[in-house]
Amino acid sequence: MNNPRRGRFAPTPSGPLHLGSLLTAVASWLDANRRGEWLLRIDDLDQPRCRPEHEASIRNSLIAFALNSPLPPSRQSDRSARYAEALTALGERVPLFFCDCTRRDLLGEDDPCCVRDCRRRHCDPQNSALRADLTVLAACAITDRSLGKLAFEPQIQRDVVVRRRDGLYSYQLACVIDDADQGITDVVRGADLLPSTRWQLALQQALELERPSYLHLPLVVEADGRKLAKSRHAAAIEPQFAVQQLRQALGWLKQETPPAECNSTAAILDWALSRWDPARFAGVETVS
Repeated sequence: MNNPRRGRFAPTPSGPLHLGSLLTAVASWLDANRRGEWLLRIDDLDQPRCRPEHEASIRNSLIAFALNSPLPPSRQSDRSARYAEALTALGERVPLFFCDCTRRDLLGEDDPCCVRDCRRRHCDPQNSALRADLTVLAACAITDRSLGKLAFEPQIQRDVVVRRRDGLYSYQLACVIDDADQGITDVVRGADLLPSTRWQLALQQALELERPSYLHLPLVVEADGRKLAKSRHAAAIEPQFAVQQLRQALGWLKQETPPAECNSTAAILDWALSRWDPARFAGVETVS
């Protein structure tokens, strides 16, 4: 039997999964398995931040929560040659330029495009990121399954990093190539990645890639309203509390409450799968 749809969960192994990560994992698993199949992709391109023990923790957590896939997992760190090929192709379609803007230059920018007119400057390639000039592209828009219209505007999202200053390929480039190569038809991710989605729409257009559908999820926030994040040492999910935390994730996603007799993670997911309805959280921005 051929599965017509494919989704994925793509964590970065820079720390263990927390409740925000769990929300994405659960939603992506339900959404993909309701209509097709689900893939685990390890987004470990940023090797300085990634650790083998964190990848092991992520895999163990997914097993404990019964978030399984019959497909072999993939790993971005194995695909540098493919990203190099894609970068060459991109350079044939849009202008590329070196940019030496620093984090301080970009601090506070919602969409951190180049701010020092590096297109017209001669930046040192050895000390610069490589950016794609997106102003040559046409505006485009999609309809997100939860948020409605999302647009790429070339005069706003003017450019995007495609290779970092340290020589690593950027998340934006790697993500669109992986999604295309792996046949991802449905991307389910947190709303904090909305800026990334707009840049990825542009790169998909430039590279003439098939565009997946998008479903952006509510953000899990702390008491102070800030997003739950590894960078703020968010508590890891705990396998011994998997049933309770899985029920909590379904509650945040506004799904029906599994009955008490569903007392294992596998039973809860099996029950929730046939009742999965993303429309229930449409318009919900944050949960806590």
